Amino acid sequence: MMKVTLLGTGTSQGVPVVGCDCEVCRSTDPRDNRLRTAAYVEVDDVRLLIDAGPDLRQQLLRERITKVDAVLVTHEHKDHLAGLDDIRPVYFRQKRPMDIYAMKRVLDVVRKDYDYAFKENPYPGAPAFQLHPIRYDNFYVNNVEIQPIQVRHLMLPILGYRIGPFAYITDASFLAETEIARLQGLEALVVNALHREKHYSHFNLEQALQFIDIVKPKHAYLTHTSHHMGLYADVAKILPPNVTMGYDGLQFTIDR
Repeated sequence: MMKVTLLGTGTSQGVPVVGCDCEVCRSTDPRDNRLRTAAYVEVDDVRLLIDAGPDLRQQLLRERITKVDAVLVTHEHKDHLAGLDDIRPVYFRQKRPMDIYAMKRVLDVVRKDYDYAFKENPYPGAPAFQLHPIRYDNFYVNNVEIQPIQVRHLMLPILGYRIGPFAYITDASFLAETEIARLQGLEALVVNALHREKHYSHFNLEQALQFIDIVKPKHAYLTHTSHHMGLYADVAKILPPNVTMGYDGLQFTIDR
């Protein structure tokens, strides 16, 4: 059994957006409040965190998460990486460095941004990271096999991840046919849908639904959604039966 929790489903600014007075940002529906995008995947006794944005502390507290075996990073933009320091209490509890898997380019940013974690004699209380550079070959965290999926975010190569019958893709504007072929046979797919208008570096709603129709998962969940998409309740009414508008805290299970 696999359990997936969407920790955050918002864009780099989150929702509500600071200073915005639109109906979404003023909404009292909790499903319209979106922290920065991240997910938590539980596979048997293995716990995987996908991305660690600036809202990570709040997300870990809300879901009462105390165990993370590894962090899978999609790319280096700050809405996906700025919260790594908040993993410290988990690292202290587990008494071992936190394993982080990402492309070498991304890990170089981790070393730069969190240089204090890599000092020869780090100060007491600093985080400890074990960095694992990956490309496009499958790798394992404990006994769980993970398949990187090549994604393009405008012109930036980034990664999605497939874990058995589940795949997580965010910030995508393009996937090659070869990568789409690797996504066949999914029980569940999480994919980004920014808003309704076309965007230069993200799928909009129409493109996300077209992508879902090509991949044909049994069910799909939309994430990385901005306030321009509209109210959750309104968008949910127009989605196909096999597509759910994601929201923070949404959980679903998958038989492996």
